[in-house]
Amino acid sequence: MRYVIALPFLWLGIFFLLPFALVLAIALGTNAPDSVPPVDLGIGLKSFTLLFTDDLYLAAWLTSLRIAATSTLVALLLGYPMAYAIARAAPRRRPLLLMLVVLPFWTSFLIRVYAWMGLLDENGLLNQFLRWSGIAANPGTILGTEWAVQLGIVYAYLPFMVLPLYAVLEKLDVSLLEAAADLGARPIAAFLTITLPLSLPGVVAGCLLVFIPAVGEFVIPDLLGGTETLMIGKVLWDEFFTNADWPLASAVAICLLVLLAAPIALFQRQQARGPEPARERRR
Repeated sequence: MRYVIALPFLWLGIFFLLPFALVLAIALGTNAPDSVPPVDLGIGLKSFTLLFTDDLYLAAWLTSLRIAATSTLVALLLGYPMAYAIARAAPRRRPLLLMLVVLPFWTSFLIRVYAWMGLLDENGLLNQFLRWSGIAANPGTILGTEWAVQLGIVYAYLPFMVLPLYAVLEKLDVSLLEAAADLGARPIAAFLTITLPLSLPGVVAGCLLVFIPAVGEFVIPDLLGGTETLMIGKVLWDEFFTNADWPLASAVAICLLVLLAAPIALFQRQQARGPEPARERRR
């Protein structure tokens, strides 16, 4: 039994802790452009200090957090009604509706982003439709703006919001809503007092599944965003491959990991401590 339990820890040690230790060692070193690899190992916090003192990196952090938070909110507003509709659909129709939600995953992520480039380009399908319909003679282009980045993130990660919400809403006891209706509660009041509180675990899970990858997203900002849309994933790529500054790129990766792991740890801790007050009340 000990060996069976040790296998997951061995896996984490080899494929997570060891690479994390290597990246941390590089982040604590100094840049050495003339050597291979371009880093001198040591113990220093120069790279970490630069991340939180230079205006460029601070702007990249704030932009990434803002875009990720906005995209997560939009995905929640779109995904909640979708998940609710699927959960309340006839049981024989739910598999088809769920398949439509995950259908985009059958196509390469990169191809889907390139498709949005064709849709949002100045001569893309969207602008051609606007000119043909007479809505706008010169609509301009959304491609290369922050709007395009947020649109791409919402589109790419919307299924990650819908699926955990559906998993929670599908298990919701409908008799609770019927009892609320019998007591005179209006549908909106029943939703706010019963459905929404009981679905909060799915809301939190969906928001984490969208927010976490959105913060470190690189492909969508690089292809759909312009030069003014600077996100931390693009900064990491540029520092590693363009500037060959491995310590700074590693410091970005470490800070990004800590930033994204913190809300997950807090959520898990809250979930673990959640049932305790209920047990105390029952006593």
